[in-house]
Amino acid sequence: MLKKTVWFASAIVGVLIVMYNYVGREPEPPIVNEPKIIAHRGANDRFNESTITAYEIAANDGADSLEIDLRMTEDQTLVAMHDENIDRTTNGLGEVSDYSLEELKEFQTVEVFGNERATERVPTLREIIETFTDSQHYYIETRLEDGELVMEEALIGLLNEYDLIAKELVTIQSFSQQSLEKVHELAPDIPLTLLYSKGNFDLSEAKSVDYPIIGIESSDVNMKNVNALHRQGKEVHVYFNDEATQKEEQERVKALHVDGFFTDDIEYTKELLDRK
Repeated sequence: MLKKTVWFASAIVGVLIVMYNYVGREPEPPIVNEPKIIAHRGANDRFNESTITAYEIAANDGADSLEIDLRMTEDQTLVAMHDENIDRTTNGLGEVSDYSLEELKEFQTVEVFGNERATERVPTLREIIETFTDSQHYYIETRLEDGELVMEEALIGLLNEYDLIAKELVTIQSFSQQSLEKVHELAPDIPLTLLYSKGNFDLSEAKSVDYPIIGIESSDVNMKNVNALHRQGKEVHVYFNDEATQKEEQERVKALHVDGFFTDDIEYTKELLDRK
């Protein structure tokens, strides 16, 4: 009988702890005055992702940042491309790193919007910067290439060439702490975002690292995690893997006072956040 009583008491305590962590508390205030709208690969709902036209639409929509995924060509040129290969987004095949820039420019990104087929070449990071110069904020993702730090020095050199770091127009994000550490070594003043992939969020680590921004997939976002990071003075930026649930997920995490939305639908997010 005593064992049952102890077990029951322990179960009640466990339930109370869960309720305290997840439903029994109010969301703490956000770190920023107004959540940031980050155009995920540009306005990819209306034009080919990661192209200059997609970024121009996003800029005209008033997005706070243009999100740019980086890859590096065989001849060490930084280009805007999410995937390791060009199969999904272009009329070519193969890995970005197997092509020189000249060879990569022979292909076109291809997408269909409505009944219209849209094409445009893969842009270099330099071409994107030269299009917008200091009129936009750049939210750039770095990554290791074959486990190696190959893009960070070229990236920082390019950003300094256009004086974008001094003008505070850059945030760097990565799933790789090794890459972020290299960026910090080269340019200590750039705000850094540590990204966590879906299902791999580690609250203890996220609280302890020095990075001021933590990027989390929406299914890992809850009140406990957001509040804990806010208490550490860290911004929480949320990305969304499931296009079908993105709108309802944006509404849900808005109530938790997150600080940034990587959005695939800028107009919806602006309406949600009551942004004119």
